[in-house]
Amino acid sequence: MNFDSPHKEHSGQREHSSQPEHHASGESRNTRREARELALRMLFQLDLGKQPVAEVLEAALAQSQLEGANRTYAEELVRGTLTHQAELDGRLSALTTEWASDRQAAVDRNLLRLASYELLYRPDAPVAAVVNEAVELAKKYSTAESGRFVNGVLGALARQPRGGGDADL
Repeated sequence: MNFDSPHKEHSGQREHSSQPEHHASGESRNTRREARELALRMLFQLDLGKQPVAEVLEAALAQSQLEGANRTYAEELVRGTLTHQAELDGRLSALTTEWASDRQAAVDRNLLRLASYELLYRPDAPVAAVVNEAVELAKKYSTAESGRFVNGVLGALARQPRGGGDADL
């Protein structure tokens, strides 16, 4: 999966700028949404590329336009997801009995891990925002069916009590 040109939103060449993108209102697009998207890209690369974590983090963050707290948030999401991956995979496999993680698309698998980490270990992350943004990322980088799949799995997980609590990773 090429993260530089989502299957539905490829618009030719992308303009590269050292300035953060801005909404029509002039507001910076340096948001948690972009932090989640960058974290997904890094997790996907780590899952498929089998590269060292430090190398992937350094390269991705250097190329990113994220700044400050959202840059830190993206890194914390990756490190937290990796730290708790075995537990997250166990919780997810209980909810996806017909789709073992090795049968899931790599984007879906890493997106579920990422959002599950936020739901279980980041009480500062609003549940609805985590689920909605995961669904949008699934639609953007995978398929419409993936959006429904991710929504169903995360909806079931969100109905369970939140766990964890060591957000300082």
